[in-house]
Amino acid sequence: MADFAADLAIWGPGGSAHGMVSLKAGQKYCRDLATTHYENFPVVSWLLPRNLHQHFYNVYAYCRWSDDLADEIDETARSLELLDWWLGELRNCYAGSATHPVFVALAETIQEFDIPAEPFENLLSAFRQDQNVHEYATFDDLRDYCRRSADPVGRLVLYLCRSYNEQNVAWSDSVCTGLQLANFWQDVARDLDIDRVYLPIEDCDRFGYSRDDLRNRVTNPAFLKLMAFEVDRARDFLTAGFPLVPALPGRLQMDIELFIRGGLKILDHVERIDYRVWETRPKVRKHEFIGLLAGCVWRAFGRRVARLGR
Repeated sequence: MADFAADLAIWGPGGSAHGMVSLKAGQKYCRDLATTHYENFPVVSWLLPRNLHQHFYNVYAYCRWSDDLADEIDETARSLELLDWWLGELRNCYAGSATHPVFVALAETIQEFDIPAEPFENLLSAFRQDQNVHEYATFDDLRDYCRRSADPVGRLVLYLCRSYNEQNVAWSDSVCTGLQLANFWQDVARDLDIDRVYLPIEDCDRFGYSRDDLRNRVTNPAFLKLMAFEVDRARDFLTAGFPLVPALPGRLQMDIELFIRGGLKILDHVERIDYRVWETRPKVRKHEFIGLLAGCVWRAFGRRVARLGR
């Protein structure tokens, strides 16, 4: 929070930094932000073609700032005000008048890969929703939120991979929604701590899990059945996206497969603790991540050998 507050004071509305930022300075800012805030970026970078590193840093920096404006600001009104400012900066970027270092760097990525504004704007729409919506009546409502909070990230990746088409988008959306659902079920307790509930009311009612039970973090047979249902649904979304892996070029296949299998591993851990996520937060251990990575590399090698043998 302290680092972001300092950045906001410098680069936010009325900040102390003025004038045009060079492309080189903007790129360095995004690269530093990505490599110091996301612990898996060194692995992700290794998997990506070198010519895509900076573009992924630029997109990540945009997402990081958007997320921090939503979650690191104490007052809802102030957060909404800043998200509106950030949307204005995005539109300035598309108009060719970017001044914030993130948008100076991102402008080159947008032009290089012909990325429309929609996925960037959808992310901001979801972050705005987070300020006022704290629970979801139906799964359709939650799925609509995922379409704007998770799916745009996958679509941006497809643009960067030059693999954006209708079928790939469908697979990517399934993966991204599955990943977000897996994170929701991993973090049921943490989300309640910040007054956010992603378990749809209709699902709680279906299994007889009351809102009082939820607020009191009660683990009972109804809750265990509810969580088993949600885990199975998230797993279906993730596995439905597997055909995207061989549809992507080169080493990008490993990157996407690693995300899918990481999400599935989270769900496996939720199941392994008998869905008792109020008491224990399941997470993927470092040695498990290394094992997943090794498996992805081995399968990618097998696919390459198979292609060469045809």
